[in-house]
Amino acid sequence: MPRTTMPHRSAGARRASPTPAARARRAGAVAAVAALALSACSAIDASDDPSSPSDTVTLVTHDSFAVGDGLIESFERESGLRVEIVTPGDGGSLVNQLVLTKDAPLGDAVFGIDNSFASRAIDAGVLDPYTSQAPAAADAEQYAPDDSGSLTAIDVGDVCVNVDDAWFAERGLAAPATLEDLARPEYRDQLVVTNAATSSPGLSFLLATVGAFGEDGWQEYWQRLQANGVKVVESWSDAYDVDFSGGSGQGQRPLVLSYASSPPFTVPEGGSEPTTSALLDTCFRQVEYAGVLANAQNPDGARQLVDFLLSDEVQAGIPGSMYMYPVSGDVELPAEWARWAPLADAPFAVAPAAIEQHRDEWIRAWTDIVTG
Repeated sequence: MPRTTMPHRSAGARRASPTPAARARRAGAVAAVAALALSACSAIDASDDPSSPSDTVTLVTHDSFAVGDGLIESFERESGLRVEIVTPGDGGSLVNQLVLTKDAPLGDAVFGIDNSFASRAIDAGVLDPYTSQAPAAADAEQYAPDDSGSLTAIDVGDVCVNVDDAWFAERGLAAPATLEDLARPEYRDQLVVTNAATSSPGLSFLLATVGAFGEDGWQEYWQRLQANGVKVVESWSDAYDVDFSGGSGQGQRPLVLSYASSPPFTVPEGGSEPTTSALLDTCFRQVEYAGVLANAQNPDGARQLVDFLLSDEVQAGIPGSMYMYPVSGDVELPAEWARWAPLADAPFAVAPAAIEQHRDEWIRAWTDIVTG
């Protein structure tokens, strides 16, 4: 999820919303095949040959990838490797490109495959198993998509409907709390979400409704949402920055699909509390994974990159750089996150095998409903 500019902070959205620009990134799922090669490198040694596979390790990731200042450079100094970063697009595009380039991969390691697409990448054989020994690896195990060791969890976050609390308070109205509430007449024309076919938050919200209403009930729920005036836009930024009335938005709709981590970014200048909140009974949990690409030119370097993403330094910086929650239980979250951005106690879930089996079918059915 890329991001837009939030009131007091311009960074992240996806997750958080806050900065949408970044999260938004993940949002578009269709295929932009351009592989942008950023050289995140700091030279290690002037004599190094950047074209040498042994001296270079390439990370393929989505366009919202970010770590704290100086961490890539520190990794390069300690490992003796030059890091290159390739970004084929958002999370959906990322997996599509990995599958298409399986025999000649775009790089050595990958970060940013989420649980909506994990099974596709694993089943396509684009990953080599690797078990990290980094301290946070034990915490990451609880999010493993299967027992193949193909993917290692790096961060997690909840995609949830957010509420412009100030909007409801000004009108003396009660805000909704559940998915069922969103389809009630009093919330007609108030919700804006992102396209499940072109954005990862949109797909996550579709999966939340599948988890909530079952494979036989989610379509009827979306028909009710459609009849109640839900607006569907292409990206997180379109929803949060254009149609949403809260946060940095200038729109008319007080309900928006965003992240549980978005509210802390809506504390107004000089204020002490956010003007928005996340509906924690509407959430689907996203998990982002890293892995070693099959046929990598530098598999050892790829394994070092996975360890790097689980290092204390990178994990500690994830809330501020990627607006997600680190998998490491040793990281102390920012105070505003601990207070205003809790994860849902019971997010809706759909089994990975069911997602893999039905994802395309569900997206087609969803598209038919929302496009009439």
